[in-house]
Amino acid sequence: MDPVNQQIAWKLKQLRRSKGFSLEKTAEVTGVSKAMLGQIERGASNPTVSILWKIANGLKVSFSSFVEEEEPSVSIVHLSNVKPIIESNGSYQVFPIFPFKQDKQFEIYTVTLAENCMQESEAHQRGVEEYITVLEGELTLDINTNVYTVGEGDSIRFHADKPHVYMNKTAQILRFHNLIYYA
Repeated sequence: MDPVNQQIAWKLKQLRRSKGFSLEKTAEVTGVSKAMLGQIERGASNPTVSILWKIANGLKVSFSSFVEEEEPSVSIVHLSNVKPIIESNGSYQVFPIFPFKQDKQFEIYTVTLAENCMQESEAHQRGVEEYITVLEGELTLDINTNVYTVGEGDSIRFHADKPHVYMNKTAQILRFHNLIYYA
């Protein structure tokens, strides 16, 4: 069995079982015969794109869920391997530690601001929230003209659907984690 068919077979069986469906119930909701579903799960049949779409629609999952690779149960991210997004001639660096994934609804960054640096951020979409924990230094945060100071080891949460400015008003580097949640 080739790796793609093996992935599809495993994923179909996993999805079906997670919903508590028998092959018969799966055939009923997808319009694909019980025999064909069994063949796909055993890797004995190479399903067509249209068959996979019928199964995806019936199980109410994305088409790509059959071929996307399963995430490992543990992931270690080494900051030294993460390429930052850089602005202000390197004074503002954003390291995407856990980038956004549709099924997670959040992303996590490590951010650094050089001494006496500020970075403006436009308002995000309604419902977006930011959760910041300062790792090193002191963050001054202007949220729609309201100013907050967050010290080392402290955290702040705010609705990010308003303009906001990250500021490092000190003579030392500022580092913080930023979790952005998308409602």
